[in-house]
Amino acid sequence: MLNKMFNIIMIFLVFIIILLFIIDNLVDNNINNNNYDKEKMLAIAEDIERVKKEKEERDKKESNKNLEINEIAAKIDKEFNNELKNKGYLYASYSISKGVDPYLAAAISLEETGCKWNCSSLVKNCHNVGGMKGSGCGEYGYFNDLDSGIKAFIDNIYNNYVLYGLTTADTMNSKYAENPLWARNVNNYINKIKSN
Repeated sequence: MLNKMFNIIMIFLVFIIILLFIIDNLVDNNINNNNYDKEKMLAIAEDIERVKKEKEERDKKESNKNLEINEIAAKIDKEFNNELKNKGYLYASYSISKGVDPYLAAAISLEETGCKWNCSSLVKNCHNVGGMKGSGCGEYGYFNDLDSGIKAFIDNIYNNYVLYGLTTADTMNSKYAENPLWARNVNNYINKIKSN
């Protein structure tokens, strides 16, 4: 009987040891999982903070870009008269979106159209703000409205000059105009616009 009791106690002790071992492993796993969960949560919190900062930086850049566009537009508008009056924002925003210097685009229009004083008939009748060749207006291009003409003009500068590294009046002169003083005139307009 004593032997039987001893066997029962031994079985009970082995069961307790196994149970304690299982509990210990469960506790260790739980602690490790909690550490993993904490690390995972910290990583998520860091990602959220990083995304938040990136958004703030993008918003700040966008705000600065809009401020810059508005400042450039105001300067351009001070030089434009008649048909081009109040078109500075379109020049500034569309030029910047295309990678064209907005001062250069506005200055070329001033040189080509005379809109500092009185816009040419090419602007008034054809909405052509850059003296662009084409059809619909004699040997010059015709556009349905002034905004379309401005955008086509800026696209022309981008596609036929900027893409080829011709980003200033000096580098554009020989391809854009026959007049060797064209670049000097355009640069004078650029300086006037920037000084506003």
